[in-house]
Amino acid sequence: MTTTPTELKYAASHEWLAADGTVGITDFAQDQLGDVVYVELPEVGRVVTAGETVAVVESVKTASDIYAPASGTIVAVNDALSGTPELVNSGPYEGGWLFKLDVTGEGDLMDAAAYEAANN
Repeated sequence: MTTTPTELKYAASHEWLAADGTVGITDFAQDQLGDVVYVELPEVGRVVTAGETVAVVESVKTASDIYAPASGTIVAVNDALSGTPELVNSGPYEGGWLFKLDVTGEGDLMDAAAYEAANN
């Protein structure tokens, strides 16, 4: 069973956005991907637009583009993922976050209930 924290906002493409600008992929997404073996993160300082491809997560099954759930500037990346990409699987809402944005505008995001309804 997957979890969907209620304090986050969600994109239809399975990224989550926290109030502080932290971005990751959902528990549902990591479950669908399988064992994550590599994460390609964006450059700090990059300006992105909501919906733009900003990262790639590779698993034993496939590679999946990660989209910005909001517009803004990348202010941090989770460097721990370069050595332990499996953190995306073990803690998608904790240690497995991908990057942080200085948000200038949100994309089309859902609350937890709407995200769960769309994926069940």
